[in-house]
Amino acid sequence: MKPAARIQAQIEILDLIGAGEKPADRVLDAYTRARRYMGSKDRRAVTEGVYAILRRRARLSWWCARVDGVSGEPAGRDLTIAALLMEQGADLVRTLFDGAQYSPVQLDDRERTLAAALGGQSLDHPDQDTAIRLELPAWLAPRLTEAFGPNLEAEMAALNAVAPLDLRVNALKSDRDTARAALAQAGIEAAPIPFLPLGLRVGRQVAVRNTQAYREGLVEIQDAGSQIAALMCDARPGMAVADLCAGAGGKSLALAARMENRGELIALDIDQARLDRAAARLRRAGASLVQRQVLQGEDWLKSQAGKFTGKFAGKFAGKFDRVLVDAPCSGSGAWRRDPHARWQLTPDRLARYRAAQAESLDKAATLVRPGGRLVYVTCSVLPEENERQIEAFLSRQDEFALRPAAIVWSETLGMVETEDPDPGTFREDCLHLTPARHGTDGFFVAVLECRAAG
Repeated sequence: MKPAARIQAQIEILDLIGAGEKPADRVLDAYTRARRYMGSKDRRAVTEGVYAILRRRARLSWWCARVDGVSGEPAGRDLTIAALLMEQGADLVRTLFDGAQYSPVQLDDRERTLAAALGGQSLDHPDQDTAIRLELPAWLAPRLTEAFGPNLEAEMAALNAVAPLDLRVNALKSDRDTARAALAQAGIEAAPIPFLPLGLRVGRQVAVRNTQAYREGLVEIQDAGSQIAALMCDARPGMAVADLCAGAGGKSLALAARMENRGELIALDIDQARLDRAAARLRRAGASLVQRQVLQGEDWLKSQAGKFTGKFAGKFAGKFDRVLVDAPCSGSGAWRRDPHARWQLTPDRLARYRAAQAESLDKAATLVRPGGRLVYVTCSVLPEENERQIEAFLSRQDEFALRPAAIVWSETLGMVETEDPDPGTFREDCLHLTPARHGTDGFFVAVLECRAAG
């Protein structure tokens, strides 16, 4: 594809993203799959262009509104024109927007006015308010200020940066040195993540799924924060463990490796399709102990699990040493992977997430045996989904108590003292991971112990 054709594809994708509710990566994937003529370099260039626009959407929209005097979401074409003008100048815009086949049509009168006003301007402007400058919805600004305090600007910049590619070495099949060597044979350099015993970080976005190391199950793609959350479960060989909101099984895989395929691990989810996607991953990883169960109806906890063995042969209630609740949430901690998601989040949607989180916690509480642990995880940085949710749970469930996250970190990661150099990491006895402080996605982990009866 010629550069102009790539720009036209970028414009079309931006309009599709703006018009729908699907995550940006799914829109991109569907668009490129439907156009087989797009080569790998074309797909990479278009993807990078789309995400570069999405990461600057608020400021680009501000400039378009300033010139046009019209508020609202600009079209993908306006956003693209504005970005090109500010970064590369009017000459390139005229060259690319030439109206040739597969190229964007030439600028109209309004767009020429936009070009004249924006040429040579800087993306940042003193008149932009904090929410615009930090690329966040205005209604979320107070919540994020509560979460980050004086670190707000640094954290928002990190949440708007490009995420690294993190891998978890599958201990059921490999060790870190062997996996690194296998990746090196495919031309991929992967460096150890210092605080993770099985973590690797790749310095650039590469097609790891095409490598033999991935196909043979030596490595899985998993953010360092997600790996830490799985380790904080402290799942051990021989335990009975439930992954309550298992989805496609990322944390189930990590738990199975931690349990050395010994014990019982059940992956539970309300979505059959998500659990079906987990099946191939589990086979590739050799995670043979994982059993999958779709949650159906409100009485599922009381139902018999007759097709299962061992502790799963009867009712689920009160049977588990560990219950992981990887709760449905805003995903605000993963905005660097989907920068458009921040604009799809609404107060009503956040309220629905909070209700689902509370329900999941209360259901999970019935599964934990006395002396067992409930581990609550979100990939959110918003207090009402995190520490406020735990406060509410503890007010309802007095048989549970927080186990200090600093102690669990020391017990499970085994390489740090409980007194963390950054006091924000273990705030309110919970674990708070953020992109700026830890180089991970934003994650929250609370470990809740069920007090023994009597």
